[in-house]
Amino acid sequence: MVICAVVNCHNRSDKGESIRFFRLPAVITHQGAQAQQLSSERQQKWISKINRKDLTPERYPNVRICAIHFVSGSPAQLFDQANPDWAPTLNMGYSNDKQVKCASSTSRYNRAKERSTRKRRRSKTHQELASDCNTSVVIEDQEPSEEVPGIEAQTELSTKDLENLEKKMKGLEKEVSQLKHDNTQQIEVIRHLKTEYGSLLFTQDSFKEDDGKVLYYTGLGSMKLFSTLLAYIEPYLKDRSSLTKFQQLLLTLMRLRLSLSGQDLGYRFQIHQSSVSRIFEYVIGVLYSKLKPLIKWPDRDALRKTMPMVFRKHYPNCVVIIDCFEIFIDRPTNLLARAQTYSQYKHHNTVKYLIGITPQGSVSYISSGWGGRTSDKHITENSSFLTNLVPGDLILADRGFDIRDTLGTYSSKLEMPAFTRGKSQLSGIEVEQTRRIANVRIHVERVIGNIRKKYSILSDTQPIDFLVSPDGSCSLLDKIVHVCCALNNICDSVISFE
Repeated sequence: MVICAVVNCHNRSDKGESIRFFRLPAVITHQGAQAQQLSSERQQKWISKINRKDLTPERYPNVRICAIHFVSGSPAQLFDQANPDWAPTLNMGYSNDKQVKCASSTSRYNRAKERSTRKRRRSKTHQELASDCNTSVVIEDQEPSEEVPGIEAQTELSTKDLENLEKKMKGLEKEVSQLKHDNTQQIEVIRHLKTEYGSLLFTQDSFKEDDGKVLYYTGLGSMKLFSTLLAYIEPYLKDRSSLTKFQQLLLTLMRLRLSLSGQDLGYRFQIHQSSVSRIFEYVIGVLYSKLKPLIKWPDRDALRKTMPMVFRKHYPNCVVIIDCFEIFIDRPTNLLARAQTYSQYKHHNTVKYLIGITPQGSVSYISSGWGGRTSDKHITENSSFLTNLVPGDLILADRGFDIRDTLGTYSSKLEMPAFTRGKSQLSGIEVEQTRRIANVRIHVERVIGNIRKKYSILSDTQPIDFLVSPDGSCSLLDKIVHVCCALNNICDSVISFE
């Protein structure tokens, strides 16, 4: 049961009336020095208002005061010290001369509250006037409107303030206008930089309508040709999160064309070096399987219909011009492999390939790789080259291809420059024949030089890993050579029809 501590107040909680009771305020010690001091003063004022001699500190926790002793029916907040309910004031049970006039206290509190409200309203009005700087305001000496209390004493000050604010706003408007102009320029600069940055990225959009860029990075003559090649092999390429199919093909052709390292390509395409190697090997395999049919031995009728004039005059039955070219490789650690790949002609470890060029300048045959020590004759006789010949075919070759007897078994003929060994000089007929052969055989050197120039990877030293084939199939270097020759065939020929 709770009993009100005020003298002569008989309210208690068991009477069934809905009367609220409030504890004696405690001293707050955990919210700062100001709260502690204010709560201590409030507690002492409550004790003073209760005015009981038997109220000792030990009984403070049990002291309760009912709601009838407060003007509003409940105590005010701690920091609302001007409120008459900051301490109990009504029906305190002692003589009237010691009681505080409740009506005067309430009136005084209400007046203070009204002054505070007017002050806030005046401050808000001044802020609204200051913010409306684009409106011309003229204030004359007249009675102020009742809707804006407290402004009557500041007519002259507000006029000066508004004039100053208008000047400041004009200056700010100029600054804003200048900032907008600068912002527009910056937007144009950013747009230009984005365009330049996009052109540096190896994306499909950066290569559109730029055949020169396509030629430099891929060796293909136009973007249309590159797009055709991409459309042909795109169904066989893997979907990768790191690179698009366009970028996979571009990366592969860039490595063939410029002989860029895996680390360089990794930085350009923002992928890891190991990813570059995996993508390159996979795309080379796809290109090899799909472009290998482009290296085709043509029919005799098709050859004669498109035979250049320089061949028609002296060698109308010529079907192929053959030669060998070598690619440098790293020095093998295995002694036998080192001996088999060492070329006495290049003074380096190499891999040798037999290449056949049609009179029109396209690659019609390319062999697998052989050790640099192997002779041209041995490669020609032991590769699949001879199986393409038909009776009556004429082959042009250099002096190292002494295969006249072997070609005789296929009813084919060999033309090569005359030997000077054992002769003081060549006869007139031999000189003329040698000159004729040299004039047409130079085309195979031009084609080989064009392939090497277009795809620089064939001119660099290749690692031994490119020669290893774990499953016994075609090595990576063989695939690279075949792909480079096939890509050369889809480009314009270096030999003129006339």
